[in-house]
Amino acid sequence: QVQLVESGGGLVQAGGSLRLSCAASGRTSSTYAMGWFRQAPGKERDFVAAISWSGGRTDYPDSVKGRFTVSRDNAKNTVYLQMNSLKPEDTAVYYCAGRRTNIISRAPHDYDYWGQGTQVTVSS
Repeated sequence: QVQLVESGGGLVQAGGSLRLSCAASGRTSSTYAMGWFRQAPGKERDFVAAISWSGGRTDYPDSVKGRFTVSRDNAKNTVYLQMNSLKPEDTAVYYCAGRRTNIISRAPHDYDYWGQGTQVTVSS
């Protein structure tokens, strides 16, 4: 099994930045592509970013492209999400997720492992 633990969330003013971290433990050798998702109250879980094992492939939706950057340090079993120019509509619980394959995906159901989430609140 793989355990994922997010950290780095908090309260920030609009225009500010946060960096989320996702630390993996357990059978990390079985985790390849990683993703970030977010879920606001009463809404579906939305795709935010994905990254392949090597970091050579990444994907973002238009809503965060140019503002968010996903990266990873495999030596530390950690994935990061740098969030800049934050907007109130970015407020949500942010989750990291891992796949047993190296194919990045925007679909939550494609991911095999999930963290517990970290709250990000952006004030206007």
